[in-house]
Amino acid sequence: MSKILVTQPSMPELSEYVSELRDIWECKWLTNMGQKHKELQRELKQFLQAQEVELFTNGHMAIELSLQAMKLKGEVITTPFTFVSTTHAIVRNGLKPVFCDINEEDYTIDAEKIESLITDQTCAIVPVHVYGNVCDVEKIETIARKHGLKVLYDAAHAFGVEYKGRGIGTYGDASCFSFHATKVFNTIEGGATTFANKEYGTDLYRLKNFGIRDEETVDAVGANAKMNEFCAAMGLCNLRHVSMEIEKRKQLVELYREGLREIKGIRVLPEQKDVKPNYAYFPIYIDAREYGHTRDDLYEELKKSGIIARKYFYPLTSNFDCYKNQYKEQDTPVASKISKGILTLPLYANLEKNVVRAITEKISQYCKG
Repeated sequence: MSKILVTQPSMPELSEYVSELRDIWECKWLTNMGQKHKELQRELKQFLQAQEVELFTNGHMAIELSLQAMKLKGEVITTPFTFVSTTHAIVRNGLKPVFCDINEEDYTIDAEKIESLITDQTCAIVPVHVYGNVCDVEKIETIARKHGLKVLYDAAHAFGVEYKGRGIGTYGDASCFSFHATKVFNTIEGGATTFANKEYGTDLYRLKNFGIRDEETVDAVGANAKMNEFCAAMGLCNLRHVSMEIEKRKQLVELYREGLREIKGIRVLPEQKDVKPNYAYFPIYIDAREYGHTRDDLYEELKKSGIIARKYFYPLTSNFDCYKNQYKEQDTPVASKISKGILTLPLYANLEKNVVRAITEKISQYCKG
C-alpha cells in the first residue's frame, strides 16, 4: 500500500478549471471582487441558504475580521478543542478566550456549561461545529438572547451541513467557513462568512478591503483579505461536484463504521438527529484500557504501513506554548481526555474502498496483537 494521507483535496477535471480561467485571461481582472468572485458569492448564497455571504482569502481571516466587525470588548466563551486559528482570531482582536469544556457525545462545546462562565465582561460565544457535528444551536441561542451576547460559529468543518432543514450558516449572528484545500469544499485557499445583517456586512466588506468606502474615502482601518479570481474559479468548479463528493465520503464512512463496529476500545461518533451531515472527517476515540494500546501506539502502527492518520485536535489550543500557563487543563477535563485519545482516519472522496477496509483490518489486528 502506498502512503495514504489523512486527506486529499477534491479537484475538478483540469479542462473544467481551464475553461473557467479563460474568462479571467480575457478580462485581465485577477482580484478585487471580479466576475468569478461575484458569481461564487451568488452560488454560495443559494447552496448555503444564506441571506448574505462575504468571501475571504482564507478561513482564518473570515473569523478574525468577523469578530472585529462585531466591535467586541472583553471575554469570549469558546472551546479549546479546535484548530488554533479559532483561539488566535479571538486573541488577535484583543479579546480574552474563556474556555468551556466539550461534551462526550459529539465533542462540541458543552452548552450546559456555558452560562456558568458568563461574567459582566462576557461579550460573545464562539462555538465550533467540530468534524461537522452541529453544536446545540438552540440552547446557545437561548443563552445568548438572555445575556445579550453575540454568537459567531466557527463552521470551518461544516460546509453543506443542515440542521432541521436549515443551512448551518444561518444560525447565530454569523458563521465562518474554511475553503482550505483539505476541506469538503475548497477554493484552493479561501473562506467565507454568512450572516443576515446588511449593516454588519458593510463593515465586514470594508475590513477585508483596507477600510475603503469609495475611491476617495477610507474611513476604517482594514486588512487585505480579498479572495482572488483564481480561487473563486476553483470554487465554482468544485461547487458543481460537492454533493457527489459528499456522497462518496458517506459511502466510505459507512465502510469505516461497519469495519470498526466490533473492535473493543474504539469509539465512533454517533450520527446526530435532525442533521444532514457532510462527512468531513472520521474521528475515532481509542480507550487504551479496552483496546490494549494507546492512541499514540495506534498512530505509529498505522504510520509503519504508510497510513498517515492525525491527532486532531491535539494538543488543546489552551496547551500550546503561546497560551501555556494561562489556563488550567483540569478546567476542561472532557476536552483534555478526548484530545489524548482522538485520531482522525484518512477520509476523502477519492479514497478507495479497499483501502478503508485495509485500514479497519489493521486496527482490528493490532487490537488483538
